[in-house]
Amino acid sequence: MDDKPRGPGGRVRRRVLLASAASAAGCAVLGGVLVLLPEERGADGPDPGARALAAVTSGVPASLPDLEVLAEERGRHLRKHPKDAESWAVLGAARVEQGRRLADPAYWSRAEKALRTSLKVRPKGNAQALRGLAALANARRDYAGARRWGEAARKLEPKRWTTYPLLIEASAGLGDHEEAEKLLKRLNELRSGPVAMARAAAVYRDRGWREDAAAQLADAVSAAGEPAERAAYLEQAGQLAWERGDRRDALRHFQEAVRTDPDQRAAQAGQGRVLAALGRTAEAIGAYRVALAGQPRPEYALELGELYESLGRRQAAGVQYGLLRDRVRLAAAHGADEDLVLGRFEADHGDARAAVRRLRALWERQPSTAVADALGWALHRAGRSGEALPFAVRATEGTQGGGVRSALYVFHRGMIEREVGRYGAARRHLREALQINPYFSPLRVPRAKAALERLGEPSVQAGPEAS
Repeated sequence: MDDKPRGPGGRVRRRVLLASAASAAGCAVLGGVLVLLPEERGADGPDPGARALAAVTSGVPASLPDLEVLAEERGRHLRKHPKDAESWAVLGAARVEQGRRLADPAYWSRAEKALRTSLKVRPKGNAQALRGLAALANARRDYAGARRWGEAARKLEPKRWTTYPLLIEASAGLGDHEEAEKLLKRLNELRSGPVAMARAAAVYRDRGWREDAAAQLADAVSAAGEPAERAAYLEQAGQLAWERGDRRDALRHFQEAVRTDPDQRAAQAGQGRVLAALGRTAEAIGAYRVALAGQPRPEYALELGELYESLGRRQAAGVQYGLLRDRVRLAAAHGADEDLVLGRFEADHGDARAAVRRLRALWERQPSTAVADALGWALHRAGRSGEALPFAVRATEGTQGGGVRSALYVFHRGMIEREVGRYGAARRHLREALQINPYFSPLRVPRAKAALERLGEPSVQAGPEAS
């Protein structure tokens, strides 16, 4: 598992493919909506609704105020023109993005109603509504559903580039990395620019090609248009820096993302992550609280709860774990699947056997690297380390789809190997986890160091497995 580019052509060729059309000027069709050239806009550029319209129909992050303006405009229009299928699709797409940005799954129920109304009004040839339903399914982590809706849209409009990022996200969620790469190649043939670059970065990150991913994100940041879009790519760059253990670079990206878009809550949570690793605990807790106030994602509650737990503040941790459960229940009530984060939580802080049942069912639906890691760890925590090891191997070996370099995944593998008596492999993987990111978790880093100390150095007389 290294950072060297793999696949034909290497990093340079991939960057050229993505950048070849980035400088082309002219009109771009975004999901059926024509983006106006500068001379066609008003003197002060497009209004908030137009900005959001261009964004949501091309899969680009939009600012929360602009999204609200767009949703209100379309709502007023539809009260007078209820048979406007395109406006129903746009309204649905705006609600999907609002749900993502606010971590409020109630918006997704409203989005589904709008998108299905669009299909009811125009049941044939309505690729825009199909793309909206694919985006909604991805937001709900229903990746199989996203693939079905996305393929239906692609069948209608095979050369519409805006369908491909949705299909790539769905394929990654299903653990189908080969298909994701094929779709990315097709996307690059149809379109370049920051959306394609950011999607390429996600694919490369999943394959372990960190250098390539970082280069694509740097280019996406430079080419981004509106502040919300630029901030989203900065946040992704910060997360990539965090995953390689570069605290300063990660913090720089996260801070710049929040300066660019104060509603960029993922970047605020990222600041909490990094500040905790820097020992700036009070600031870290504050950053997490701000993130949760604006975007109460269960992942953030889990991270803050574990930070509290590492500080011995179990009551405060319990409050965050209660919030996690509440958010998971709310998501389920609106058709969203949060079984992965709930399974991870249960494995470490609740009922490990219940986590196994939940994650095994999820594995049947979504055999991804993340689910393989979580299921393996839950099996280990439930006392079934022999069954756990194949899943841990799958999550960490590139030949089996686990190309992403994750300190957490490698830590899990090392601890499982230690439990089954593979002491040499356990040493290697626990050391590797700390090399990938020495700060990856306030709870698990001390455990990794303690496990290594107990393992000690291999005996000179020991066999190769001990070394």
